[in-house]
Amino acid sequence: MEKVGIGIVGCGNISGAYLTAMRGFPILDIRGVADLNADLARARAAEFAVPVQDLDALFADPNVQIIVNLTVPKAHVAVGLRALEAGKHTYSEKPLGITFAEGSRLARAAAAKGLRIGAAPDTFLGGGQQTVRAIVDAGEIGAPVGGTANFMNPGHESWHPNPDFYYEPGGGPMLDMGPYYITALVNLLGPVAEVAGFAAMPRATRTITSQPRSGQTIPVHVATHVAGTLRFATGALVQVAMSFDVPGHKHPPIELYGTEGAIQVPDPNRFGGPVEVLRTGGAWQERPIDLPYADGNFRSLGVADMAHALRSDRPHRASGDLALHVLEVMEAFQTASDQRRVVAITTLTDRPAPLAQSVDRGQLAR
Repeated sequence: MEKVGIGIVGCGNISGAYLTAMRGFPILDIRGVADLNADLARARAAEFAVPVQDLDALFADPNVQIIVNLTVPKAHVAVGLRALEAGKHTYSEKPLGITFAEGSRLARAAAAKGLRIGAAPDTFLGGGQQTVRAIVDAGEIGAPVGGTANFMNPGHESWHPNPDFYYEPGGGPMLDMGPYYITALVNLLGPVAEVAGFAAMPRATRTITSQPRSGQTIPVHVATHVAGTLRFATGALVQVAMSFDVPGHKHPPIELYGTEGAIQVPDPNRFGGPVEVLRTGGAWQERPIDLPYADGNFRSLGVADMAHALRSDRPHRASGDLALHVLEVMEAFQTASDQRRVVAITTLTDRPAPLAQSVDRGQLAR
């Protein structure tokens, strides 16, 4: 197998999960990690026994084909543009950009250079979400009619050591957690046609309770409670709630309703299950998950699929088109709230192909 050279920019919290998972994908050849904080980059390189490079050297490295961009959201597009200018494909942590205009700029630059862009989340490729996709595609719940999608918690300042960016532009529950939910829904139901919604910011400040900054107060610059409805191109209607202002709730992450039944979808921030199906007139039954990538944290699965796609000259699934569509949908909630109107979505995207089409004996194949 001809490996694909990977350069990682950004060595913060999420980089550990990526570097751990990348060990399980033989096609990925980590050529270096880099960060504006050189000490952080050196520490990550030592922890995972991978090379460290400064940023200039990494972007110029001829052995790097894909830059994996794990910086904070407000830097995603700037780093992506630099990667494209260096002739590299780029795969970004979510969201693709902090505004739809920014994300569109990145997409245009990639198209102009004939390079690929991709973006997290890739959890929709996990065995749990792919099992639901197979059930929906088989028509077991009939034609999708509607659904609910809920992420609600008290906020991230109780656990993250530096939670400031969650409350800055590019953060908030919609742009932070929304990518998992909206991407999962698009994978299952297809593209979104219209968005209606409201957004609120109940508190202007937050107090950190995690270490090492417990007791510090940080400002809030984004909506922290967002609710609304998605109308998909198929006509299905899904109610969405994303919040950093809810102390607790009992809603499942995602539930879909069809003309012949209903299905409970696993947490889209995870790769596994459980999956439960109810047929009209029957009872809820848990379904086994026999598809791969359901029993661990496989962050970088999307990068590996992109690498295989480069070698096989096929589309990659966690694509720029998908990420841009999701970004437009997420931004539309705030627009709908500010302008008190239903927002029409301008981007179109095909549902990604089921992962099973590229899996051989439980592993990604050429």
